[in-house]
Amino acid sequence: MKVAVIGTGFGKHAAAPAYAEAGFDVEVVSPRDDAAVKAALASDVDLVSVHSPPFLHLEHVSGALENGRPVLCDKPFGRNADEAVRMREMADEAGVLHFLNFEFRFNESWARLKELADSGAIGTPRHLHWTYFSSGLRGREFGWINDRDLGGGWIGAYGSHLIDFTRWLFGSEVTDCGGVTRLDGSPTQATAEDAYAAWFALANGTTAVHDTGFACAVPSAPSVTLIGSDGTAELASDTTLVVRRPGADPETAEFAPPPRRSPPPALSTFFGRVAEALRTGTQIAPSFDDGVAVARVMDELRAKAVRL
Repeated sequence: MKVAVIGTGFGKHAAAPAYAEAGFDVEVVSPRDDAAVKAALASDVDLVSVHSPPFLHLEHVSGALENGRPVLCDKPFGRNADEAVRMREMADEAGVLHFLNFEFRFNESWARLKELADSGAIGTPRHLHWTYFSSGLRGREFGWINDRDLGGGWIGAYGSHLIDFTRWLFGSEVTDCGGVTRLDGSPTQATAEDAYAAWFALANGTTAVHDTGFACAVPSAPSVTLIGSDGTAELASDTTLVVRRPGADPETAEFAPPPRRSPPPALSTFFGRVAEALRTGTQIAPSFDDGVAVARVMDELRAKAVRL
């Protein structure tokens, strides 16, 4: 199978090698080379994988769909929910397979949290508490990631993953949310947040809190607590998972730390499933449907959050 990867950042350095591992013939195209993009979209590829910046998603996804090509799109899914809905509607009209790159679902430790929630190991899941702070944006020159109108901001870059995981974990959609956004270390002209703290209420009565940033002076490891009616699961640094129940000894599971290489294992796992979906003509999740659901929550959070 052949895949055209549009993107010379994450697309070239993470997605392309993951596709190669999954057995694809890979062509990498710069999103700013219009002629090359048009040629790739009109070629006989089996999949177009869009990893251009969010403000180019609508253009590139629609171009692929107009040529009848299955599409995988990176997150955030366009700049807002209106664009996300348009892309999903076009995919439905084209009748092709579509996938959304919420690959963090396939992180081994995250997937284990989902298994614990579904198995009843801690009773009925009630609440998710997630914190993570990075210094990755501090010191960077101003770019689209700092520009809210271009789809920039930490809510889209990382919060989209957490929102998708929250709704997938609890098996329910977000019905209300709120919080604060702030700038911790972005260039002074930035219009997009580099940190946020938010709460979420879901249709089935579960709740979640995210507190995270991308421009701190120093990074700190992620910390996750999943609270259930009969116990809790605590995940530290994505590597140590401890399950605690009243009157019982803690149960600990260890996971290998994320490798300092590309492609990330979660991405390779997801793309392997995408390859099988293409071979069998089977629609799988995460799909454009998930992208639309998350885009709507992000729009609501941006509208309601207090900007500091």
